[in-house]
Amino acid sequence: MKLISSAERNQLFESFAQDAFHLELKDDYSVPDEDSPFTSWLRGETVDYSYMEPWTQLMRRVTGEGKTVRRVRVVTEPHTPYIQWEHATTALNEEAGEEIRWLPRHRVPEGVTFPVGGNDWWLYDDRLLAVGHFDSEGRVLGSEIVEDPATVAECVRVRDLLWAAAIPHPEYKP
Repeated sequence: MKLISSAERNQLFESFAQDAFHLELKDDYSVPDEDSPFTSWLRGETVDYSYMEPWTQLMRRVTGEGKTVRRVRVVTEPHTPYIQWEHATTALNEEAGEEIRWLPRHRVPEGVTFPVGGNDWWLYDDRLLAVGHFDSEGRVLGSEIVEDPATVAECVRVRDLLWAAAIPHPEYKP
Protein backbone atom coordinates (compact mmCIF):
# COMPACT_ATOMS: atom_id res chain seq x y z
CA MET A 1 0.00 0.00 0.00
CA LYS A 2 1.37 3.39 -1.03
CA LEU A 3 0.84 6.22 1.45
CA ILE A 4 1.00 9.93 0.75
CA SER A 5 2.05 12.50 3.33
CA SER A 6 -0.31 14.91 5.07
CA ALA A 7 1.10 17.70 2.90
CA GLU A 8 0.38 15.67 -0.26
CA ARG A 9 -3.12 14.95 1.02
CA ASN A 10 -3.67 18.66 1.62
CA GLN A 11 -2.80 19.25 -2.05
CA LEU A 12 -6.06 17.43 -2.88
CA PHE A 13 -7.81 20.59 -1.66
CA GLU A 14 -6.39 22.30 -4.75
CA SER A 15 -8.27 20.00 -7.12
CA PHE A 16 -11.66 19.17 -5.60
CA ALA A 17 -14.63 20.94 -7.17
CA GLN A 18 -17.44 21.02 -4.60
CA ASP A 19 -17.27 19.05 -1.36
CA ALA A 20 -14.62 17.63 0.94
CA PHE A 21 -15.77 15.55 3.90
CA HIS A 22 -13.71 14.19 6.78
CA LEU A 23 -14.77 11.35 9.07
CA GLU A 24 -12.89 11.26 12.38
CA LEU A 25 -13.25 8.12 14.50
CA LYS A 26 -10.41 8.27 17.03
CA ASP A 27 -10.70 9.66 20.55
CA ASP A 28 -7.05 10.69 20.64
CA TYR A 29 -4.78 12.04 17.91
CA SER A 30 -1.12 12.32 18.76
CA VAL A 31 -0.09 14.92 16.22
CA PRO A 32 3.51 16.09 16.69
CA ASP A 33 2.89 19.78 15.91
CA GLU A 34 0.03 19.86 18.40
CA ASP A 35 1.92 18.29 21.32
CA SER A 36 3.02 21.60 22.77
CA PRO A 37 -0.29 23.48 22.36
CA PHE A 38 -2.24 20.51 23.72
CA THR A 39 0.11 20.24 26.69
CA SER A 40 -0.21 23.97 27.32
CA TRP A 41 -4.00 23.72 27.14
CA LEU A 42 -4.01 20.81 29.61
CA ARG A 43 -1.99 22.94 32.04
CA GLY A 44 -4.39 25.86 31.65
CA GLU A 45 -1.70 27.98 30.01
CA THR A 46 -2.15 30.40 27.14
CA VAL A 47 -2.04 28.54 23.83
CA ASP A 48 -0.44 29.84 20.64
CA TYR A 49 -2.64 28.56 17.82
CA SER A 50 -0.42 29.94 15.05
CA TYR A 51 0.45 26.36 14.06
CA MET A 52 -3.11 26.16 12.64
CA GLU A 53 -2.59 29.13 10.29
CA PRO A 54 -1.68 27.14 7.15
CA TRP A 55 -4.81 25.01 7.57
CA THR A 56 -7.19 27.86 8.39
CA GLN A 57 -5.84 29.92 5.47
CA LEU A 58 -6.42 26.97 3.13
CA MET A 59 -9.95 26.51 4.49
CA ARG A 60 -10.75 30.22 4.10
CA ARG A 61 -9.58 30.12 0.51
CA VAL A 62 -11.44 26.98 -0.60
CA THR A 63 -14.67 27.83 1.21
CA GLY A 64 -14.37 31.38 -0.12
CA GLU A 65 -14.48 29.81 -3.59
CA GLY A 66 -17.88 28.34 -2.71
CA LYS A 67 -16.67 24.83 -1.87
CA THR A 68 -17.80 23.02 1.27
CA VAL A 69 -15.52 21.36 3.81
CA ARG A 70 -17.34 19.25 6.39
CA ARG A 71 -16.38 16.93 9.27
CA VAL A 72 -18.15 14.49 11.49
CA ARG A 73 -16.34 13.59 14.68
CA VAL A 74 -17.59 10.31 16.15
CA VAL A 75 -16.66 10.50 19.83
CA THR A 76 -16.92 8.54 23.04
CA GLU A 77 -18.65 10.20 25.97
CA PRO A 78 -17.34 11.18 28.41
CA HIS A 79 -14.66 12.75 26.23
CA THR A 80 -10.96 12.10 26.42
CA PRO A 81 -8.85 15.17 27.22
CA TYR A 82 -7.86 15.34 23.55
CA ILE A 83 -11.50 15.49 22.39
CA GLN A 84 -12.20 18.13 25.06
CA TRP A 85 -9.37 20.18 23.55
CA GLU A 86 -10.67 19.60 20.00
CA HIS A 87 -14.11 20.78 21.10
CA ALA A 88 -12.60 23.88 22.68
CA THR A 89 -10.70 24.75 19.48
CA THR A 90 -13.34 23.83 16.89
CA ALA A 91 -14.49 27.46 16.64
CA LEU A 92 -11.18 28.21 14.87
CA ASN A 93 -12.01 25.62 12.20
CA GLU A 94 -15.54 26.91 11.79
CA GLU A 95 -14.39 30.54 11.59
CA ALA A 96 -12.21 29.42 8.67
CA GLY A 97 -15.26 27.98 6.89
CA GLU A 98 -15.47 24.33 7.91
CA GLU A 99 -18.77 22.83 9.06
CA ILE A 100 -18.21 20.43 11.96
CA ARG A 101 -20.67 18.09 13.60
CA TRP A 102 -20.31 15.74 16.57
CA LEU A 103 -21.77 12.27 16.89
CA PRO A 104 -21.54 10.45 20.21
CA ARG A 105 -20.79 6.76 19.56
CA HIS A 106 -23.93 5.66 21.35
CA ARG A 107 -25.95 7.66 18.79
CA VAL A 108 -24.40 6.12 15.66
CA PRO A 109 -27.35 4.78 13.63
CA GLU A 110 -27.96 1.09 14.20
CA GLY A 111 -26.32 -1.19 11.67
CA VAL A 112 -23.68 1.31 10.51
CA THR A 113 -20.30 -0.27 9.94
CA PHE A 114 -17.36 1.92 9.13
CA PRO A 115 -15.79 1.23 5.72
CA VAL A 116 -12.07 1.08 4.91
CA GLY A 117 -11.16 -0.89 8.01
CA GLY A 118 -12.64 1.66 10.42
CA ASN A 119 -9.97 4.22 9.52
CA ASP A 120 -10.56 7.96 9.27
CA TRP A 121 -10.98 9.28 5.74
CA TRP A 122 -11.39 12.34 3.57
CA LEU A 123 -13.89 12.05 0.72
CA TYR A 124 -13.49 14.48 -2.18
CA ASP A 125 -16.40 15.15 -4.56
CA ASP A 126 -17.89 11.69 -3.94
CA ARG A 127 -15.17 10.17 -6.12
CA LEU A 128 -11.85 9.93 -4.27
CA LEU A 129 -10.87 8.87 -0.76
CA ALA A 130 -7.77 9.64 1.25
CA VAL A 131 -7.82 6.97 3.97
CA GLY A 132 -5.76 7.81 7.05
CA HIS A 133 -3.35 5.30 8.53
CA PHE A 134 -1.80 5.56 11.99
CA ASP A 135 0.83 3.64 13.91
CA SER A 136 0.11 1.81 17.16
CA GLU A 137 0.79 5.01 19.14
CA GLY A 138 -1.61 7.10 17.07
CA ARG A 139 0.96 8.91 14.94
CA VAL A 140 -0.02 9.62 11.34
CA LEU A 141 1.71 7.34 8.85
CA GLY A 142 0.02 8.85 5.80
CA SER A 143 -3.03 8.50 3.62
CA GLU A 144 -3.93 5.82 1.09
CA ILE A 145 -5.70 7.02 -2.06
CA VAL A 146 -8.75 4.90 -2.92
CA GLU A 147 -10.84 5.41 -6.05
CA ASP A 148 -12.66 2.05 -6.18
CA PRO A 149 -16.28 2.99 -7.05
CA ALA A 150 -17.87 0.48 -4.63
CA THR A 151 -15.71 1.64 -1.70
CA VAL A 152 -16.34 5.30 -2.51
CA ALA A 153 -20.10 4.65 -2.79
CA GLU A 154 -20.13 2.99 0.63
CA CYS A 155 -18.32 5.98 2.14
CA VAL A 156 -20.83 8.35 0.51
CA ARG A 157 -23.67 6.32 2.06
CA VAL A 158 -22.05 6.34 5.51
CA ARG A 159 -21.25 10.05 5.24
CA ASP A 160 -24.87 10.88 4.48
CA LEU A 161 -26.17 8.78 7.40
CA LEU A 162 -23.69 10.21 9.88
CA TRP A 163 -24.08 13.81 8.72
CA ALA A 164 -27.84 13.58 9.21
CA ALA A 165 -27.45 12.04 12.69
CA ALA A 166 -24.65 14.31 13.94
CA ILE A 167 -25.08 17.47 16.01
CA PRO A 168 -23.81 20.81 14.64
CA HIS A 169 -20.92 22.17 16.70
CA PRO A 170 -22.80 25.21 18.11
CA GLU A 171 -25.53 22.88 19.41
CA TYR A 172 -23.30 20.13 20.80
CA LYS A 173 -22.83 20.47 24.54
CA PRO A 174 -20.50 17.78 25.86
